[in-house]
Amino acid sequence: MVSHSGLIAVMQKAARKAAPRLRRDFGEVEQLQVSKKGPGDFVSMADKRAEQTLVEELRAARPDWGFLLEEGGAIEGNPAKPRFIIDPLDGTTNFLHGIPHFAISIAVEEKKPNGQPDITHALVYQPLTDETFWAEKGRGSWLHDRRLRVSARRYLDEALIGTGIPHLGRSDAAQWTRIYAAIAPEVAGIRRFGAASLDFAWVAAGRMDGFWEDDLDIWDSAAGILLVKEAGGFVSDFRGQDRMVERREYLAANGDLHSRLHKLVAGALRG
Repeated sequence: MVSHSGLIAVMQKAARKAAPRLRRDFGEVEQLQVSKKGPGDFVSMADKRAEQTLVEELRAARPDWGFLLEEGGAIEGNPAKPRFIIDPLDGTTNFLHGIPHFAISIAVEEKKPNGQPDITHALVYQPLTDETFWAEKGRGSWLHDRRLRVSARRYLDEALIGTGIPHLGRSDAAQWTRIYAAIAPEVAGIRRFGAASLDFAWVAAGRMDGFWEDDLDIWDSAAGILLVKEAGGFVSDFRGQDRMVERREYLAANGDLHSRLHKLVAGALRG
């Protein structure tokens, strides 16, 4: 059985502590208090309770670390220490509609010697399937104790690709339509599941061969980026550069498919 670091154990314990209440709330979703953050963007008491539990558990283990939270914003810690980046319920819209596809996402961000941020640990936990996807920089990506590798498919006509579709208040529908029109005729299928952290995890696990989406926040993507990279995949922005978080653009796949997909995306954006 593979041994992970104490930090991954801390993250896993926190996610498992938050999960039972999420499962219970999911079963009684019609009773949940829900408020609107913005156009097409909702937050429920389930998000807030899960976030509170995660912060309490992680703070107990790493009291001087900071946090970047989807609901609670930034909580400053010792600037010399890492910080946790947390989405307590990725896939809130699925959750509120009774669709059993959502996850807890936790990443650890450290500072490189040059001061640049670096994601070093990642965990994506699906409470309903009890799947724990985790990664440590330089130690690979794992599902429980099974090593993950991105798909070995090389050709687009064999590939199943994930995406996120623009909706009220999010993303550029015209740009997405151009990219979709370029990719769809070339691939075996396109899927939209509604939880970006799990999309990345499924690319890392080889369940999907690639994924693209834009207008994602860092708590949606931080853990997933490391999962894909440590599983042997590539993640870039739509221009093929390493400025995903800055540009809020994400293209993930194995090496062969990433190159092919990037050509299609680049062509669509020029068109």
